[in-house]
Amino acid sequence: MKKIILSTILALAATFTTTAQIKVEVSETIELMAILARTAGNQEYNMDMAGQYTKDTEAWFAPYKQHATVASFQSMRNQHSISYDAVMSMAIHLEIDRGKIRFLGEQSDLQKRWKDVDIDDFIGKLNKFYTDTRFHDFFEQHRSFYDKGLKAYEANVMTYFHQDWYARFYGTAPTDRFRIVIGFTNGGGNYGPSRQLPGQPREAYAICGYYINPQTGKPYGEGADMATTLIHEFNHSFVNPLLNNEANASMIATIGQKLRKFSAYAMERQAYGDWQTVVNESIVRAAVVLYMLDQGFDQKQVLNELVNQVCRSFNWMPELVASLRYYAANRDKYPTLNDYYPEIVSCLNKYIDDEVVRMQKALK
Repeated sequence: MKKIILSTILALAATFTTTAQIKVEVSETIELMAILARTAGNQEYNMDMAGQYTKDTEAWFAPYKQHATVASFQSMRNQHSISYDAVMSMAIHLEIDRGKIRFLGEQSDLQKRWKDVDIDDFIGKLNKFYTDTRFHDFFEQHRSFYDKGLKAYEANVMTYFHQDWYARFYGTAPTDRFRIVIGFTNGGGNYGPSRQLPGQPREAYAICGYYINPQTGKPYGEGADMATTLIHEFNHSFVNPLLNNEANASMIATIGQKLRKFSAYAMERQAYGDWQTVVNESIVRAAVVLYMLDQGFDQKQVLNELVNQVCRSFNWMPELVASLRYYAANRDKYPTLNDYYPEIVSCLNKYIDDEVVRMQKALK
């Protein structure tokens, strides 16, 4: 019976992927929020990796660093930590219609750091920034630049992205609409926000940063390396909902808290401020390695990806990758990753126990 269910899911997924090819986009609201954050001094939006575009941005918006909207945004950053993914969460909930910005959805849909912000007041001030800076003129003047960047991403990165893998690996047909947007002001920053507008399917975004390769002078790095970012972000739309399951959350809460404590300093520096994020990031990063193995990436690239995650203080990654490989090899027993979640818990719990024993042994 499980085989029949899994086959049905995968058949639905195959239909989905043949009819819904993803187009790489540029978004005026994403550029607007990123440039506002840059002008306000947010370091994560000041990486200055986009060559002439960075210079154009600085020349156009530097005169507005004292603008009232910029000052207000700085205050929100200081009081509510509006930075990193919170900036992009707002960006995908905005619409520009005939020169006016309006907010889409509900405030509760935003990243949680927005919960105490007066959204109406912010949108009013954002409209003033948009008008006073002639933002739309700036955006339109760079259309050809955006188009070249999108074409380069299509050519260098999208050939490594296989949407049908997700349904096969997770055992669930995708219900989200995938959207890939290049954040031309984001530098090395990549984000995976989502939105659920009334009467529409949930949209999962991969907002991928843009940079000029200093060695080649061309956009982006080696395609396979860039693809791992895209693969990573879309894993979130399958992994994060698993933690919304109360049974899963209760099983892994204590373990997640201990994992975060083990690498607290490194997690803070990566803006992973709670145990839920650490758990989801761990599974997502392990799943990227599984994707690379399944899709025949060079073994050296796969090893580099695994080493990179350990360097980011996800020290339990080898154990978690091995666990997910067992899941992938035993799908008759575990049709979906949700079915396997208790084994993920056991894997991470064993890692913690082994680490405690190792530290105690050092003190004997």
